[in-house]
Amino acid sequence: MKDLVATPILQNRLSFAPWADPRTRRLPGVIPVTYEDWLEVDDAYAAQMGLRDRLIGEARDLVLGLSEHGRPAAEELYDLILPMLPALGFACSAETVTRPDGATVALDRTDPLATLGRLLQCDLCLMEADPDAFGHTEHVLTGGVLCFPSGWTLREKFMRPMMRIHEPIEIYTDDLGKRVQRLLDGVREGRGLMRGTASRSAAHLHDPRSEYEFAHAPADAPYIRVERQCLFRLPRTNAVVFSIHTQVVRPESLSPDQAQALAEHPIRQAD
Repeated sequence: MKDLVATPILQNRLSFAPWADPRTRRLPGVIPVTYEDWLEVDDAYAAQMGLRDRLIGEARDLVLGLSEHGRPAAEELYDLILPMLPALGFACSAETVTRPDGATVALDRTDPLATLGRLLQCDLCLMEADPDAFGHTEHVLTGGVLCFPSGWTLREKFMRPMMRIHEPIEIYTDDLGKRVQRLLDGVREGRGLMRGTASRSAAHLHDPRSEYEFAHAPADAPYIRVERQCLFRLPRTNAVVFSIHTQVVRPESLSPDQAQALAEHPIRQAD
C-alpha cells in the first residue's frame, strides 16, 4: 500500500478556497450550505476512490470506527445519502451502486460507514451528545470513516469530546471550543454549515499521525491542501454529521481570483 499512499493525487482546480471569502478566513468561519451543495464529485474522484477502496479493504481498523451508540446515526446517514447519489452521476439499484468512475459497490446497510466510504470522496464523522453521560457538555465522536486524515488518527479521537479531540491544537482555546460547541448545538435539520481549512502540504492524502507527532508542513511545501468541512443535523437521531472533502492542488492550479486572494491573505499553518 505504501506506493499508492505516497503517490500524489491532485485536483486540477479547487471548488472552494476558504481564504477567498472573508466569512471563512477566520475560525470558525462558517457559511450556510444546503443538501444540494453538500456532496461533490470532482476531477480526482477516480484516483481518490481507488485509494479509499484500498484503505477500507486493507486497513479497516485504522480508517473506520463505529460505536454501538453511533450505529443508529450511521444507518440514518446511509439512508439520507443514498437517494442523493443519482444526481451526482451514480447508477443505483436495490443491491449495488455504480460509481462515476465505473466501479460497482455492493450496498450493505449493516456496514453503513464502510459502504458510504467507498462511494463518497469525503470522510464522515458522527458527533453526538455524550452517550455515556460522563458529564461532558460537548459532543463526542461516536463513529467515522476517515481515510484522509491530516496529521491525526481516528483511533486517538474516537469516543472523545470536542475539547479533548482538539487538545494538541494551540489555537483551539477554551473560548474557541465554546464557540464551536455552540455551532454544533445550533445546527438545524436541512440547514447545514460549511467551513474550510487550508495548509501547505506534501500531498499525502492519507497522513495518519499521533497527535503527539503532529508537525506542520514547511511554508514552501509544493502543494495546497484544502478541507471543505460541512455540518448537518440528522433529524431522527439528532447526531451531527461532520464531512471532510479534501482537495490538493498545485499553486498554479488556482484560479486567478483564488491566487490573488491568497497573495493578500497567505495561509497560516496554524489554521
